[in-house]
Amino acid sequence: MKVLVAVKRVVDYNVKVRVKADQSGVDIADVKFSMNPFDEIAIEEAVRLKEKGVATEVIAVSMGVAQCQETLRTALAMGADRAIHVQSDAELQPLAVAKLLKAICDKEQPQLVILGKQAIDDDCNQTGQMLAALAGWSQGTFASKVEISGSDISVIREVDGGLQTVALKLPAIVTTDLRLNEPRYATLPNIMKAKKKPLDAVTPEALGVDVTPRLKTLKVTEPPKRKGGIKVKTIGELVDKLKNEARVI
Repeated sequence: MKVLVAVKRVVDYNVKVRVKADQSGVDIADVKFSMNPFDEIAIEEAVRLKEKGVATEVIAVSMGVAQCQETLRTALAMGADRAIHVQSDAELQPLAVAKLLKAICDKEQPQLVILGKQAIDDDCNQTGQMLAALAGWSQGTFASKVEISGSDISVIREVDGGLQTVALKLPAIVTTDLRLNEPRYATLPNIMKAKKKPLDAVTPEALGVDVTPRLKTLKVTEPPKRKGGIKVKTIGELVDKLKNEARVI
């Protein structure tokens, strides 16, 4: 079984992001980038499926600027067999990414596509669902456990009320949640081996996909700063402030 995994290059989750002075976006000058944490979980799950003998090949896919190849090399070092880079300097929004993934799926014919439930930069949580709709495949989102038996796949989903188990038929789309697994660290020998693994580059035009953005960002602002708390001496004073100042009771 061939498994396709989508990975995204994002600002590292340890970085405190800053908004540009003109409020046109986030300042990324001299900022550390890394693989989206949810996509690390997706790569780990695909590699584990290969180690179990369920998957035969793991293909990592990333879309964007030339530096995305660094993210793909990380995926290869984690255990992916080969990588595909869709080169584009345009802003790739979820629908465009889903269409590109659909075109790659048509070419590669994977039985399973795994991707993070969302990226930590835009938090859209849309690409997996859009891809499932475009491909007409079943989907298991927010997965905290995945089991495959033949052409059947069972996905335990994390929902607001607890856990939900869904049964799917392959081919399918799975989006990963935080508790699915603990991603491994890429060892130095594997990092060196990753440099020799195949990494193919294509363009959206070659895939026949129009990636022109459909949404325009008007303004990006930081959240308002929280006011400092105060201490009250009596319960009566607390109730009075909650009622007359905070107006929550």
